[in-house]
Amino acid sequence: MTTYKVNKWRLKLQEIIYEADTPAGKLFDVVLLITIIASIILVMLESVRSIDLKYHNLLNISEWVITILFSLEYVARIITVKKPLKYITSFYGVIDLLSTIPKYLSLIFGGVHALAALRALRLLRVFRILKLARYLGASNNLLTAIKASRVKISVFLFAVVIISIILGTIMYMVEGEENGFTNIPKSVYWCIVTLTTVGYGDIAPQTPIGQFIASIVMILGYGIIAVPTGIVTSELTKTMGPDKKIHTNTQACPNCSKEGHKDNAEFCYSCGHKLHL
Repeated sequence: MTTYKVNKWRLKLQEIIYEADTPAGKLFDVVLLITIIASIILVMLESVRSIDLKYHNLLNISEWVITILFSLEYVARIITVKKPLKYITSFYGVIDLLSTIPKYLSLIFGGVHALAALRALRLLRVFRILKLARYLGASNNLLTAIKASRVKISVFLFAVVIISIILGTIMYMVEGEENGFTNIPKSVYWCIVTLTTVGYGDIAPQTPIGQFIASIVMILGYGIIAVPTGIVTSELTKTMGPDKKIHTNTQACPNCSKEGHKDNAEFCYSCGHKLHL
């Protein structure tokens, strides 16, 4: 009877912590996100010297309170899954740990607490609260398209590097050291900056021929920016289709804590454990 109550308690806590489809789960995640945002603001304020001098004790105490809350949450996430090692080594598990330990390390190493800004990565959980997880399939399609076009893009980038070296060398010969093009690497740097339409303006051609070449580089820049987009878009069109849309929810597996299961799924796609229905 005691074991049954413990398992029921762990199951209930697991649903609250790992799922966002229940009222309790939504409330937990909203409170968690507010706490994360508050902790990030505290770290940012502490970096402002005038504010830190005036409110150092308040900021320090507030950070410790939030750190302890994060520590309790981290422990709760571990004890509510049957395979805690999977959570600990998962992406979110590592992020949760990294967002918790900086404050403790600051007791030994000064200045390390600033790494608490890593807590910003925990804001990725907003996908669960806003039920955006089902749209992550689109990002997977984009990733697939980028991988499929990596050879074409690599060849294209190699060509761009060659063009930058050639045009940079020409500009070095045309403009010379007196106009800021002191060496070929610096001239290549200018070409890359101009070609990508960044235009820092730290180096500029002064001669008519150099300005003419710069104009050609600027025009090439617009075309060069469009090429990778076209390559990826072409591959994306091949990978996407109305029959490939998969709707998922935030239901987490009670065994391995994997999320993103299909609607109406009965078993975990990762470990095969039965899900909560």
